[in-house]
Amino acid sequence: MSSSTDFERQLRDASLRVTRPRLAVLAAVHERPHVDTDSVIGAVRATLGDVSHQAVYDVLRALTAAGLVRRIQPAGSVARYESRVGDNHHHLVCRVCGAITDVDCAVGHAPCLTPGSGDPDLDASPDGDADPDVDAAAGFEIDEAEVVWWGRCPACAAAARTT
Repeated sequence: MSSSTDFERQLRDASLRVTRPRLAVLAAVHERPHVDTDSVIGAVRATLGDVSHQAVYDVLRALTAAGLVRRIQPAGSVARYESRVGDNHHHLVCRVCGAITDVDCAVGHAPCLTPGSGDPDLDASPDGDADPDVDAAAGFEIDEAEVVWWGRCPACAAAARTT
C-alpha cells in the first residue's frame, strides 16, 4: 500500500500540485481496486468532510490524464478507476454481480495483442494463422490494447450450479 509521502511524490513527478483532495482521491483509488466514482466521493468525504462531486471528478480527470490512475468502463457499466497503470493487464467482468478482476497479459509485451493489417490476405501466414510480422492495421501506432472477458465469477458460477 502506498503512503501519503508516496502520493505526494507521484503528484510532484507528474507536475501536479499536491492538494488534500488529490491525496485523498489517490488513497481512495489505491485502497479500492476498480472503484466507481460514487465510492471515491464517499471515501474522500469520509477523509476530508464536505467535498463537491465536481471537485472529485476534476481530480480523477487530472490524475487519469497524468497517468496516475486508469479509467476503465466495461460496456454497460459505470466508469471505474484503478491504480494499476502502465503495465500489461486486462480485466474479467462478472455478468451477474459486476465484480472486476485483473488478468495479466499472457503473450508478449504491451500492448500484448498484435492487430492485423486490415487485409485478410496479408494477415494470414501459409498455415492460416495471423502473421506476426504484419504491421498494425491502417497504419496506426498501437500503444495499448484493452481486453475485457465476460463471464461469471467463481461465487456466481457456484450459485448458479446449486439452483
